[in-house]
Amino acid sequence: MRSFALSMAGAAALALFAAAAPAQAQDKFTYMTNWYAQAEHGGFYQAVAQGIYKKHGLDVTIKMGGPQVNITQMMAAGQADCIMGSSDIQMMQVREGGVPVVNVAAFFQKDPQVLIAHDDVKKFEDLKGKTLLIGAQANRGYWPWLKAKFGFTDEQTRPYTFNIQPFVADKNTAQQGYLTSEPYAIQKAGVKSTVLMFSDHGFPAYATTVSCMEKTVKDRSKQVEAFVKASAEGWKSYLADPAPANALIKKDNPNMTDDQLAYSVAKLKEMGMVTGGDAAKLGIGVITDARSKASYDFLVSAKLLDPAKVELAKTYTTEFVKDAKVLP
Repeated sequence: MRSFALSMAGAAALALFAAAAPAQAQDKFTYMTNWYAQAEHGGFYQAVAQGIYKKHGLDVTIKMGGPQVNITQMMAAGQADCIMGSSDIQMMQVREGGVPVVNVAAFFQKDPQVLIAHDDVKKFEDLKGKTLLIGAQANRGYWPWLKAKFGFTDEQTRPYTFNIQPFVADKNTAQQGYLTSEPYAIQKAGVKSTVLMFSDHGFPAYATTVSCMEKTVKDRSKQVEAFVKASAEGWKSYLADPAPANALIKKDNPNMTDDQLAYSVAKLKEMGMVTGGDAAKLGIGVITDARSKASYDFLVSAKLLDPAKVELAKTYTTEFVKDAKVLP
């Protein structure tokens, strides 16, 4: 009887503990961004700030990338579950390099890469004969596309040093930039400029991807699915009221200003970066077969990807975005 009483007491204690425990344990999940915290990462920070990830059963840590951080290498070493690809094109090339990366969502339906010219330039064609300040990485991305599309030449280019002063000083130059960043700095410098977006002229790349190792997609599929859905909800919330995420962004990146954040959010909305294109009908973060094929075909045609080494179907999956359907 004593033994029975003790077992009953133990059962009662366990029942009480179970009642007090949370209904669902939070699965730890780490997402690594491609740069210092900024508005372009806002939806992910919003999902942390507003408890959206927790609602979906995740305890998410956002780690900042930066200019000296190889986020793909860190993911391959197990220090992140998924990373933010600058574009789906970039991640396809990473796969050719031997890292089995899969794009599972794309939160920017347009690539934010731009050329910024002085205000005498009205269209891409006006840049023929002008000096173009281009970073070396562009040769593996948009530069071959620009050359084929508009007839630009390598002889026009000079190295871009991530400093706007050469552009400001010379009216015969144009420089690369990011829609939400460099145009703001140039505006602050008092220079009138024209911003030309590649995506408005058919450049196919997605940006701000969620890219994961094949093993993660297979072994943590429920967590990846929850992360994609919650991140989409985070982006919808951020565009409605960015204040909660912006507080976290400034905490991670104290150099970020309220003015820069406001400018970037306004541009994201104005250009439909998150909510435009296919996302308007299929949901925020959507990837489509047609767009992924267009990115792949561009890389192959520009000889930036060997189709014998990389199979299109293995570079992405729509299994997580097709059912999320978080409409703007």
